[in-house]
Amino acid sequence: MTVRHFLTLDDLTPDEFRALIARAIDLGDMHRAGTVHQPLVGRVLAMIFEKSSTRTRLSFEAGMCQLGGDAIFLSPRDTQLGRGEPIDDTARVIGRMCDAVMIRTGPHENVERFAAHAGVPVINALTDRCHPCQLLADMQTFFELRGDIAGRTAAWIGDGNNMCHSWINAARLLGFELRIACPDDFEPDADILARAGDSARLVDSPAAAADGADVLVTDVWASMGQESEKAHRSAAFRDFQIDEALMSRANDDAVFMHCLPAHRGEEVAAEVIDGTRSVVWREAENRLHAQKALLEMLLVG
Repeated sequence: MTVRHFLTLDDLTPDEFRALIARAIDLGDMHRAGTVHQPLVGRVLAMIFEKSSTRTRLSFEAGMCQLGGDAIFLSPRDTQLGRGEPIDDTARVIGRMCDAVMIRTGPHENVERFAAHAGVPVINALTDRCHPCQLLADMQTFFELRGDIAGRTAAWIGDGNNMCHSWINAARLLGFELRIACPDDFEPDADILARAGDSARLVDSPAAAADGADVLVTDVWASMGQESEKAHRSAAFRDFQIDEALMSRANDDAVFMHCLPAHRGEEVAAEVIDGTRSVVWREAENRLHAQKALLEMLLVG
């Protein structure tokens, strides 16, 4: 059987993306109803964390448990990767002992190399290029609350980072318009943007992105590993906070999204993230259900 990986959203067709969203919604409903569903009994997920996380670890570990399988957490101290073993060799060993591998790391090439040698499904749980698992949860959340996102408008306001890249990919696959407002020198990767064609475009201000939008999205101004740039980034991004004035430019039923953790008073005002149009807590919960749908697809089809 051909091994499937999930390294970027491009590993899905548009129909598969929508099917995953629908399945995630079903699994969320089943979970809240107390329905036991365990198709992964006897399956083991290796979770490699070279970058720490709250939501990623909890959602994958709890997800495997709820599906009847097991998960093994591996920090840099727990593998030979931290001691210089080649990625290829580690992948070959872990792939012979586990049924799937989830990796949260820096360079995107790391997950590509791992996938090339593991022999089992490999999931990108965040790299410096993409964060596709978060987009599964984000799209599930929008579909649950507002219906299909095709033909709608999203506004990305802030850093053109890995999250922005995955929103660009989602816009192309699901047929919505993404307007991106970034400070100069913080734009998304030009190749990723170009591949999106008319689905995603840069605009000259947060207001231009927010006008008439159905969802406003942002991320922290300085991510893990960028702590030394915090002062510079804070100055560059000071006019890119999503506050009530910016939310008021969006459609009346627009929602606010954030992958978390959030810094109130920086990329988002407290009254927005804690307000009635914020769906960040549902987003966070949906990491669990979306990733259960993904694990089910990769391991049992």
